[in-house]
Amino acid sequence: MSPMITSILILSLATGTIITMASFHWLLAWMGLELNTLAILPIISKSHHPRATEASTKYFLTQAAASALILFSSVMNAQATGQWSILQLEDPVAQTLLTMALAMKLGLAPTHFWLPEVLQGAPFKIGLIIITWQKLAPMALLLLTWNQTSMLALTMMGSLSVIVGGLGGLNQTQLRKIIAFSSIAHLGWMATIITKSNKLALLNLTMYILISTPMMLSLIFSSTKTTQDLTTTWTTSPMLAPLTMMTLLSLGGLPPLSGFMPKWLTLEELLTQNMAPLATMLAMSTLLSLFFYLRLSYSLSVTMSPSPTKVSSKWRLKPNTSALLLSITLPPSILALPLTPLMKP
Repeated sequence: MSPMITSILILSLATGTIITMASFHWLLAWMGLELNTLAILPIISKSHHPRATEASTKYFLTQAAASALILFSSVMNAQATGQWSILQLEDPVAQTLLTMALAMKLGLAPTHFWLPEVLQGAPFKIGLIIITWQKLAPMALLLLTWNQTSMLALTMMGSLSVIVGGLGGLNQTQLRKIIAFSSIAHLGWMATIITKSNKLALLNLTMYILISTPMMLSLIFSSTKTTQDLTTTWTTSPMLAPLTMMTLLSLGGLPPLSGFMPKWLTLEELLTQNMAPLATMLAMSTLLSLFFYLRLSYSLSVTMSPSPTKVSSKWRLKPNTSALLLSITLPPSILALPLTPLMKP
């Protein structure tokens, strides 16, 4: 693919998300989502590998079905109310359909099956776009309609996503699938808290992007694809191995790292609103995710431990764009916990 075509596709990808985030009309929001989906399909399948083609096909079918549901729900609401404003979604059936459509767009359980398969077939750089940038437009619609969507459906899907994300990543050895189930679990936290506090949902999304980005960049920089590859990270990049380990633990929500902050504030908000059973279930379910993060961190720490045999380092990786971005995004992912008092809603 020529640089000109790649630039046009990336510009279209960014434009589609910005259109959706800035629109207050359902047709404009739908057009932005469609432009976003059509722009990323050639990027996923540009390697012409069968797995990449399969991933782009699954992504297209899922996103097209979700966009059709969004359009259908907006038409139903327009018939009932006579207007296309996003902020005035009053029809109950349209509210339920929109909730299910946005859940499918994001990858919330039980409509999560496409996300691990798409991430496994896509390269790491495209996977980074899918789990970060591609979540912005649906989350923007969810934040705009958080007081009009089905609260029960969002809470149930969010709780189920945390459980599915924890259980699904336990028996995986492919890092892309582990990251996919981790994304499902984090989206579950956002969906659970968005009906109680949209500011906390936005904080969850921001911290998730800030932590996931350096983690994916470190895996890209070290060319790591499986858990077995993690054991050789220290020999290729000694400085990157401990930082990657801390980023993994931060993504799992282990205190005192930054990933603990959104979970801490979410549990505090749920307890404040007398939802102790839900808070307890979320806290226990997130231990499943923390377990496979600890397992990945152990794979990294084994090679860093002192050994009686002298291990010589392999060739060093040359600095590139991933290394530059990693150096910029890594500190906030592990050091932002002291800012918690300033971020309380």
